[in-house]
Amino acid sequence: MPAKRPHPPTVRLRRLAAELRRLRAEAGLTREDVTRRTGINEATLYRIERSRARPQRRTLVSLLDTYRADEAHRTELLALQSGANDQGWLRPYHSELPEEYTAYIGFEAEARTVRNYESLFVPGLVQTEQYATEVVRGVLPVASRKEVAQRVQARMERQALLTGEQPLQLRAIVDEAALRRTVGGREVMRGQARHLLALMAEPHVTFQVIPFERGAHAGMTGSFVHMDFPHADDPGLVYLDTPAGDLFLESETEIRRYKSMFEHLQAVALGPDDSAGLLAGVAEE
Repeated sequence: MPAKRPHPPTVRLRRLAAELRRLRAEAGLTREDVTRRTGINEATLYRIERSRARPQRRTLVSLLDTYRADEAHRTELLALQSGANDQGWLRPYHSELPEEYTAYIGFEAEARTVRNYESLFVPGLVQTEQYATEVVRGVLPVASRKEVAQRVQARMERQALLTGEQPLQLRAIVDEAALRRTVGGREVMRGQARHLLALMAEPHVTFQVIPFERGAHAGMTGSFVHMDFPHADDPGLVYLDTPAGDLFLESETEIRRYKSMFEHLQAVALGPDDSAGLLAGVAEE
């Protein structure tokens, strides 16, 4: 009989692996160092860090002790370990957590291609600093000036993914409403439109607009992000930003459904050239 094909790692197991890699790097330790300190086999540690194996609870506790993880991280990672075999993940909203530590940003940094549909906002990866500041102020009216600055800085740092030697492939689609809503005033929107036009000249960035005249379309149910990853063992995932928290979907059925939805939106939207023409008109207005 043919060998049974292993199940791909779940989104929780992948997040756990990424956090353990990050904590080890912050501690300045190699895998050999960790093996000497904990007795955990180096091959086992490699499999854990590549989301190929679920660590036992005592193994995870030993690693967290070695990395001197704080209580908040310990609680979150132990919860991930407990549910590592479950598909799908709703990460509750915690306003006190800085944006750079959210799970979404970690997955985005590991992705090969990001397909982002937005109905009300310009996608975060292509926002100007002025636009991002006004968005954060508007969406989080009770946030302090420091909190706003931290979130905007994290958003600007994420954009480095588009400028590296192997830049992220970004496929973005927005409803025309995202461009027509005056966020921060006319000058802010003019600067945002010009920034988008400049980015559209990059071969790894595709930006399309669904004009009002196209009427109802599949994206009107809400924004979403569909990610692909470089390694075949890491299946794609879908991210939804909800009032309850970050929702990650990973079942084959859900992935297919959102992939099909994005393809439909691509067909409904203006092509890149016509979208650039619409953006130019917005900039002039």
